[in-house]
Amino acid sequence: MANLRNLKKEIDYCLEEVVFDCDMAICFQPTKEKEIFGLMQEAVAVRNALYTKANNPAEPHNASLVRKHYAALRREMSEAYGQLFEKLSEINK
Repeated sequence: MANLRNLKKEIDYCLEEVVFDCDMAICFQPTKEKEIFGLMQEAVAVRNALYTKANNPAEPHNASLVRKHYAALRREMSEAYGQLFEKLSEINK
């Protein structure tokens, strides 16, 4: 991992993508606004949880464990945001 700042930027970027797609979905399907807004709130909760995990590695003085922690966090981030995009696709059917 290059640094923590880049990881946080990636987390925020993914959140921005989810929120932007939700905004577009609301524009095209205003009848499903409440469901989509709930998904946006869930995306923000995921972002906050990822930030908390990024700021608090389990063993900050052991470099090997820190690398493993951040690698697992990246996998978790991609899975969580992937699930949010799938939920948005289900809402838009």
